[in-house]
Amino acid sequence: MITDNQLAEVSRTRLAAQIDKRTAGKAMLDTAIEGLSFYRQNEAASSCSLCVVEPSIAMVVQGMKSMTLGDDTFQYDKNRFLITSLDLPARMQVLEANKETPYLGLVIKFDLAVMSELILQAPYVKPTESLSDKGMVLGHTTPELYNACERLVNLLDEPDSIPVLAPLIKREIFWRVLTSEQGARLRQVVSAGSQGLRVAKAIEWLKANYDKAHSVESLADMAQMSKSTFHHHFRQLTSMSPLQYQKRLRLLEARRLMLGEDMDASTAAYQVGYESPSQFSREYSRLFGASPKRDIENQWQKMGGKEAGTLLMGLEH
Repeated sequence: MITDNQLAEVSRTRLAAQIDKRTAGKAMLDTAIEGLSFYRQNEAASSCSLCVVEPSIAMVVQGMKSMTLGDDTFQYDKNRFLITSLDLPARMQVLEANKETPYLGLVIKFDLAVMSELILQAPYVKPTESLSDKGMVLGHTTPELYNACERLVNLLDEPDSIPVLAPLIKREIFWRVLTSEQGARLRQVVSAGSQGLRVAKAIEWLKANYDKAHSVESLADMAQMSKSTFHHHFRQLTSMSPLQYQKRLRLLEARRLMLGEDMDASTAAYQVGYESPSQFSREYSRLFGASPKRDIENQWQKMGGKEAGTLLMGLEH
């Protein structure tokens, strides 16, 4: 009799083969299925890289990865998947990968409208332990989840079926996550009127308007919370204050502009909302460990020259 572990391993192996084939020569691939992306890395990383992670489920089908949010580090592999419930600046690192067995992963972005609809139909399961206050959590990858992801990926070989079947399979995947041991955590963020959803709306505004001045009071009003309550829940979910969050977004975007669009540091600083290039340089050096000029030169060297220098904000799982 085939065990659950064997079933999961069969699906995982086939998923790895699909992703390996489609990402040959690429670090990242946005597929023809909306919200589905593949990731590959041929070597383990010696240090963490900064990124912005969108609300999503991230699965590793080969290798191991870690994501660090504040003081918390989440390691995930073929047995564990990562749920990110908000747009979060974090640090990621591939822990296990080599040319023979590269790191291979997939990310499915959450459709919050669909998630909200499914929550109304999902049975309520009382959490067996206190809910995490973080915007990231780990879940156990089941054979059913692997099977659904495999069927979704297989649709890439049937492009005419994608518009009809992909939304249905993604609903199944979201359902399986909602009914997993982390379902209660997602309910807490997605449910209408919840404090998590209110903070998420303020974060969505910040992400779209990172270059604009704002006050914590205005963000709290947007979230329909008092200033102290908003600040408390924002820090719990993101491990940083609203000001630190905006600063991280600005610096990541400035780095992308300098790498991908060959923009000089002062122009990039003004573009993302800084009024003082010297302040920008100080904060950039504090975050990335080198001055803007030195850091960009190092990144170009790692990536093989300016023409390879595209770093996407949010590239990440």
